Amino acid sequence: MSNTDSPLPPQGPAVPPEIVDAALRVAAARAVPVADVTLREIAQEAGISRSTLLRRLGGTRRTLEEALRTAGVEPGTQKPVRERAIDAAATLISEHGLVVVTFERVAASAGCSVHSLYAAFGGRDELLHAVFLRYSPVVDIETLLKGPREDFETTVRRVYALFVTALEREPRVLSAFLAEVFARPHDTGVQALFQRIFPRMLGAVGTWLDDEVAAGRVRDLPRILLAQQMTSPVVLHSLLRPSFAQLPGVDLPPRDEAIETFTRAFLRAVRSDHPEP
Repeated sequence: MSNTDSPLPPQGPAVPPEIVDAALRVAAARAVPVADVTLREIAQEAGISRSTLLRRLGGTRRTLEEALRTAGVEPGTQKPVRERAIDAAATLISEHGLVVVTFERVAASAGCSVHSLYAAFGGRDELLHAVFLRYSPVVDIETLLKGPREDFETTVRRVYALFVTALEREPRVLSAFLAEVFARPHDTGVQALFQRIFPRMLGAVGTWLDDEVAAGRVRDLPRILLAQQMTSPVVLHSLLRPSFAQLPGVDLPPRDEAIETFTRAFLRAVRSDHPEP
């Protein structure tokens, strides 16, 4: 080496992968950047003392940050890996369907490593479940129906509004998922997700409708048929609305007017104080 060559910078200690994993798990559980996770929390997750952790990091947190960047995770300037992965997977589903959502594609889109996705989710099914909880109306409907209930008509209208909002929301995850259900109903991946999401949705809506039947306000019909009679028209309308909007001579009603029309049609069909059709 000539006198003009600069010496190589000293290399810090190699950070054990289990330390990086522990930091990512804590950050994912708290939904915060790794920079906001304390060394004490990381040590506890890794099952070691804080002093042992510092010793393995060479006495400075900087070596951990360098190891995280090597793994494709920016410690503090971006959203946590979990949030970036959900956003990236949602866009992939909306644009290309479920089949293209692999950890490799999600990691490339989210700017993180496959290793960090396993630390955040454990597997592909858990990632997809997190995406659909974010972009489907199930959580909002559960919250609505578990809280103080308004009259039946108002609740129907609000449930419809939640469905329409979820179906129109970009990226169009719910629409893409329903398309997969119709196109590949026997696919194991589609069925795995359907069996996690649909019973939860039917449970929330079905329990509410059961209560209305018990109170004498709604006809005593099978729960699945009652739920389908309620949701199918507004879901189909929302799914087809973008395509119908491009047809010449088709005058689509405003969103709120469509919700009101479907609300009144459902009430006429199922309320016990209406005559049998």
